[in-house]
Amino acid sequence: MSCRRFALVPISIFFLCLISLAQGTKSRDFKIDNDFVQKQFGSSCKLIEGEQPMIADMNGDGTEDLVLAARCTNPMTDQSEHEFTVLDPYYTFYGYGNPKITTGFVADTPETKGIVVLVIHGQGAETWHNPKEKFVLVNLSFRQISVKKMMLKKKRIMAIYTQETDGNQSVAAIFWDGKKYRYEPMGSSLTE
Repeated sequence: MSCRRFALVPISIFFLCLISLAQGTKSRDFKIDNDFVQKQFGSSCKLIEGEQPMIADMNGDGTEDLVLAARCTNPMTDQSEHEFTVLDPYYTFYGYGNPKITTGFVADTPETKGIVVLVIHGQGAETWHNPKEKFVLVNLSFRQISVKKMMLKKKRIMAIYTQETDGNQSVAAIFWDGKKYRYEPMGSSLTE
């Protein structure tokens, strides 16, 4: 009888390992595509082709967050239904950032119209698969986007860097200040 009990222990451990591996691969196989974006942010949003999803801890809570470059035709209409916040860090930096008004501003060029950054703050073990907060950052006209660390008041934080579409190829950082995303111009790029 005791030999049977000892034989069951390794078999039970083996099956528990298989179950945990299956659950671990389920979250890694998560596909980020237009269907995912439209489920989270509404039918007016689509990913920008060629831009890769970026995963980093944007709000400093220790869990992974998701950053996506997208194009949204009218994020204000989907805001309540899909439970996200529309922010305008660019015009807030320059004095007036009410997205109800600034989303109506005309873009410099047709190519930059509707370009946004989508951010999902994750929570718990499922990180960004289980959204705590979602944001649409509007009026950011950029050519490239990346996520890197920056120094802010002697503290390292994660920031979204954008190479802007202006003639100077300016670089700007967008970062979480604890309550909202803020825009900070960083100067011109050194490349031609």
